[in-house]
Amino acid sequence: MIQAVIFDVDGTLIDSVDLHARAWQDAFRDFGHDIPYTTVRDQIGKGGDQLVPVFLPPEELEEKQESLEKHRATLMKERYIPLIRPFSCVPDLLRRIRQDGTCIILASSAKKQELQTFKRIAGIEDLVDAETSSDDAERSKPHPDIFDAAFALCGTDDRGQVVTVGDTPYDAEASVKAGLRPVGVRSGGWADEPLRAAGCIAVYAGPSDLLAQYGDTPLAGRR
Repeated sequence: MIQAVIFDVDGTLIDSVDLHARAWQDAFRDFGHDIPYTTVRDQIGKGGDQLVPVFLPPEELEEKQESLEKHRATLMKERYIPLIRPFSCVPDLLRRIRQDGTCIILASSAKKQELQTFKRIAGIEDLVDAETSSDDAERSKPHPDIFDAAFALCGTDDRGQVVTVGDTPYDAEASVKAGLRPVGVRSGGWADEPLRAAGCIAVYAGPSDLLAQYGDTPLAGRR
């Protein structure tokens, strides 16, 4: 029996991965690093604490990381958040989960303030029981900290009763490290193979596919 479903947000509930990649690319360029878009996009799903060290040499990290992350947040807010759209059927999927009496928790690598905006865009402000963000964890995904914090809000001591849903291998890796069962969605751009290789027990096209097949999915206690 499933007691809680923990959702990632970017690329899972809202169509924002490309825009996050653009914001990071812009920010790195403004700090003197011209990084290919696809290279940056492959890192989306991590928080800034894990993403920035991939691209900045060690001698620059201490000096530039904090200011670069703040600049990225400003660019995201001013240039890209207005362009984010929700994936279809997201509120309907969450309502279906709530019909089973299942707790719904968000676990995002976004900052807390961004997460509030993303909830509004997705139309789920009144459908979420609890949430965690990168502000609630020492390390972002693929470390388990955010999912550990989310599990503490689930109302169960049995990690086997909790399913996570995410769009990247980083979500799956973090979920497995937290002792939870990850379900993958391709809506963020990753294919089945890397999602399953990272630990996903099942993979779906996106929220609408999860809703269409709900009764046969791990969210309903199947598989």
